[in-house]
Amino acid sequence: MISRYAAFTDTPSGGNPAGVVLDASALTDARMLEIAAELGYSETAFVTERDGDRLRVRYFSPLTEIPFCGHATVATAVALGPGDHLFVTNAGEVPVTVDTQGVATLTSVPPAVSALPEAELGALLGALRWDSGDLDPALAPRVAYAGAYHPILAVTSRKRLADLDYDVPALKSLMTEHGWTTVQLVFRDSADTFDVRDPFPIGGVYEDPATGAAAAALGGYLRELGLVAGDATLHLRQGDDLGRPSRITVRLVAGEPGVRVSGTAVPIS
Repeated sequence: MISRYAAFTDTPSGGNPAGVVLDASALTDARMLEIAAELGYSETAFVTERDGDRLRVRYFSPLTEIPFCGHATVATAVALGPGDHLFVTNAGEVPVTVDTQGVATLTSVPPAVSALPEAELGALLGALRWDSGDLDPALAPRVAYAGAYHPILAVTSRKRLADLDYDVPALKSLMTEHGWTTVQLVFRDSADTFDVRDPFPIGGVYEDPATGAAAAALGGYLRELGLVAGDATLHLRQGDDLGRPSRITVRLVAGEPGVRVSGTAVPIS
């Protein structure tokens, strides 16, 4: 059975829609990709094996398999119900807890942050139709990983973020070449609040309305660059420019290598 959830929202008209298949043990890779394409959501999660609270989970976009997806993880965990779950993903093991209020919290695999070479940055800016003057010098361009790879670019104004109009073929080609899942575009509104957008052309959609994997990567990036305290709670606003408001909470805990990402999910009728 295929279920449909909106993640990182408390209303079906908000957040990022995800497909959830809680028993995909009999499905082939080709059939899972076909189902994801038929749904047309940025990702669909498939539980292919289950041993108690330990679940093998795979994620498919309409065009390809993705190693890890945060919003579909939240949706799947809420569909499973309150308690502790361990998702075994292509990126590694991801613990997920759902409380009695329906809030799911995943803990990412340990993040990593690397340089974004000048040539790649130039190509990325060209595909976005941006220039270096659009970038916030306080948040240096990097590539961050927390289950999937995301270049992170921070801009100086909310308007620059709102006016996103990228070259789809050019960005898709660049992301495919470098193994990037989405591009995390960021405006820092305050010390702990960010507006974000995530183009996702390699998945067959223009943009993600909510991206939990990129949120975890952003948390790792901010910690690595010393831009937040060792213990920090961050608030991400996403999807507003698409008419699907999403709210993501990122928690960094001193001494804990993974990044916690929390949100709610509701069924789509």
